[in-house]
Amino acid sequence: MSYDGKIMRRALARFDEDKQRRDAAFEQRRDALYARVPRLKEIEQELKGTLPQIIASALRRGTDPKPAINVLRDSNLELQRERAELLALHGYDADYLDEQPHCVLCRDSGYCGDAVCRCLREYYAREQIAELSKLLKMGSETFETFAFHWYSPERGSYRRSPRETAEHNFDVCQDYAHQFSPRSGNLLLFGAPGLGKTFLSTCIARVVSENGHSVVYDTAANIFNQFEADKFRHDEEDAAEDVKRYMECDLLIVDDLGTEMTTAFVQSVVYQLINGRLMAGKKTIINTNLDPDEIGKRYGAQVLSRIEGEYEILPFAGEDIRKLKREK
Repeated sequence: MSYDGKIMRRALARFDEDKQRRDAAFEQRRDALYARVPRLKEIEQELKGTLPQIIASALRRGTDPKPAINVLRDSNLELQRERAELLALHGYDADYLDEQPHCVLCRDSGYCGDAVCRCLREYYAREQIAELSKLLKMGSETFETFAFHWYSPERGSYRRSPRETAEHNFDVCQDYAHQFSPRSGNLLLFGAPGLGKTFLSTCIARVVSENGHSVVYDTAANIFNQFEADKFRHDEEDAAEDVKRYMECDLLIVDDLGTEMTTAFVQSVVYQLINGRLMAGKKTIINTNLDPDEIGKRYGAQVLSRIEGEYEILPFAGEDIRKLKREK
């Protein structure tokens, strides 16, 4: 699983803020108890300060510190008993002055060895949802709120009705989201505007993000602008970082492919995105109003070949749902 550097920095900042807040709350609680029972503070200082002094003294004299440490051990046991008795006397648990980690797995470091701990992954998922929400309406778009009644059950000239098509596409997208892994495939969602392509893509983005994978969702036009800024304006650090995110995230969702002005540079970027991510084993979803033949004409046979060979193609049919809602 790869992590988006920009999102991880924000997650780490929130992680550290919460850790500092917990530390401050513990210190405040401890200091309040010390003010009430001053002897407890004296005991803590004795427990913490004696051992380093004994070892340093023994090292200076070149003597064995073990006998002194044994004496200290007995003294510390007595101090610990006194502390427990004082805490019990004032109605506190014996471990009240022991600072407990919020996460027992990583002890609030965020990492278990070289792996990101699940506690930090939760912060990462929340920050990623916040990032996606800047572009998407992440409020109502869930698989549970997808409404099939906007799609006609009549087949008409279609091989299957718009509702049957919507049900099939919904099942594919829902399974894709919940089963997403490095072994997942790629999706091409195409059809006229207002048929639910962006809605289902948003649902996928939400679920995959919540499961801890790195997701980048952006419009094709903005993606091409960032690639252009990175190539021709080398001082654009943000553009360079965004291009890296597009190429390295676990799941890239490209919205509205085909609405941009198509140039030779755009054609090369489309090929770079699709082929580069396929070669790296990264997964991509493309939303477009263009059918596969139109994609081939606009972006070239190589792009079409890779889409037809490596993507599951989901056509959308029916009437513009946004228009139907306005007329209701």
